[in-house]
Amino acid sequence: MRVCHIVPSLEQRRGGPSVSVPSLAAAQVRGGETVELLATTPGEPECRLENGLTVRTFPLGWPEALSVSRGLQHAVHDSAAEVIHHHGLWLRTLHYAHLGARERGARLVLSPRGMMSPWAWNHHRWRKQAARRFIHPAAFEAVQGWHATSPAEAEEIRALGFGQPVCMAPNGVAAPRADQLIAARAAWLRRCPSAGDRPVALFYSRFHRKKRLRELVDLWLSAPRENWLLMIVGVPEDYSADDVQGWIDRAGGRGRAVVFDGAGQPAPYAVASLFLLPSHSENFGLVIAEAMAAGVPVLVSDATPWSAVNDEDRGWCVPWENFAPALAAALAEGAERLHERGTRARAWVLREFSWDKSAADLAAFYRQLPPPAP
Repeated sequence: MRVCHIVPSLEQRRGGPSVSVPSLAAAQVRGGETVELLATTPGEPECRLENGLTVRTFPLGWPEALSVSRGLQHAVHDSAAEVIHHHGLWLRTLHYAHLGARERGARLVLSPRGMMSPWAWNHHRWRKQAARRFIHPAAFEAVQGWHATSPAEAEEIRALGFGQPVCMAPNGVAAPRADQLIAARAAWLRRCPSAGDRPVALFYSRFHRKKRLRELVDLWLSAPRENWLLMIVGVPEDYSADDVQGWIDRAGGRGRAVVFDGAGQPAPYAVASLFLLPSHSENFGLVIAEAMAAGVPVLVSDATPWSAVNDEDRGWCVPWENFAPALAAALAEGAERLHERGTRARAWVLREFSWDKSAADLAAFYRQLPPPAP
């Protein structure tokens, strides 16, 4: 089957889909599908072939914030794909996918990528109502099938009244190689030498309100944490690294927490003893899976779909109201006990979350969908 994946951006600062969508597309190529991946770029256009996957990027037009791109629009129109699979909502690229599917008689599949959770749906709600009406009109109604990355996300799609078929296919995760972890650890110890002398609790994600970063900083500084260091690494969005460092300094927390812009840097899991993500909402939370794949136990909010980490002492997934006592309990565990949790979490996540399985499930789902009515 010929498949065209569309993601608004492949830039790291755009979050999880910039990693997960190429990984999914590559797995579908391994499964025997013919796949192209289209995205916008703030730079020069590019076309490359990566192990059978065609990746094409197209310059942004005005307004860039809406991912307007004439080049991408034309590429979708000219595509021979039987399935057009768009990732994300509220941007003009979804309109191009909708038009392309209608013009070419292709099936349209849509991955919300966390944007249909109650928190995300209601955040800046008026903007999203306008986008639904003017940026990609009638696209939701034209969808032949939805792709959810967790059972919770599938329920969110249904709760909003959409009755089309839903495929639940989680993101996959790959085990980092030992040499990658060694190199990443060395790189981060050069940037933060104190991480080699103290146990590190790591926040690694976008600096966005959805992640409860401000609340996490306040919680961390609200009590003594013995010798622990909170390392905050991510891609600035709602806040810059200087903004976050300012919160810490004004609260008298210098030396207890450090902040780094992680753009263009290796993932810092190799210096961490514990991973923290108290988000308001996550459809999957790829960084959570990546932390476990690196052998790091996680403490996350139950607004992420990771309640299974509570089984067999793999980590903690708790309501935000219980995050403070859970944090205190996690920090009180010794290094050996945390390492044991991380080892169990690694074995479980690598066993249960495979890109090849998700790619095969989606490919079977595509084939079950009827082509759109002429």
